[in-house]
Amino acid sequence: MHPDCERILLTEQQLKTRIKEVAELVNKDFADKTPIIVSILKGSVIFCADLIRSLTMPVELEFMVVSSYGSGTVSSGKLKIKKDVERNIDGKDIIIVEDIIDSGFTLANLKALLLERGAKSVKIVTLLNKVARREYDIVPDYNCFDIEDEFVIGYGLDYNEIYRSLPYIGILKRSVYES
Repeated sequence: MHPDCERILLTEQQLKTRIKEVAELVNKDFADKTPIIVSILKGSVIFCADLIRSLTMPVELEFMVVSSYGSGTVSSGKLKIKKDVERNIDGKDIIIVEDIIDSGFTLANLKALLLERGAKSVKIVTLLNKVARREYDIVPDYNCFDIEDEFVIGYGLDYNEIYRSLPYIGILKRSVYES
């Protein structure tokens, strides 16, 4: 375990097992379709890679960088698109792959935006769901884990751009981010 971790919340094996289970649900729902997977960078990239390797239907892959935080730790209340999808999504089935849903602001607004652009459907797959922090009415269509309200790192999630490469989800020690 990394010395900045208070404890491991989800092991590498728990992550692998649950992602395969969720992929099977997606496989059933999209068996006869070719959805566009939209991975929300940077945090979802590891999760997305593992998820799509377990999908059996053909998929197209896109990336977006979106934020509602700017330079602070409190939402600005505005969706900022730093990198957009590169293809026309009109009439397409979209699967947003996200690392974590917190307040729900970003995903609620992103889903509305993609539907406004003409997407046939927009589904959300999330690795982690912090229900206790929810401020917007958004529920993931596929969810790997509900987690407590803790600052988590690893498996793509970061603090100041580090810890993403940890193969597990850990709880970051408060002393690291409160000092």
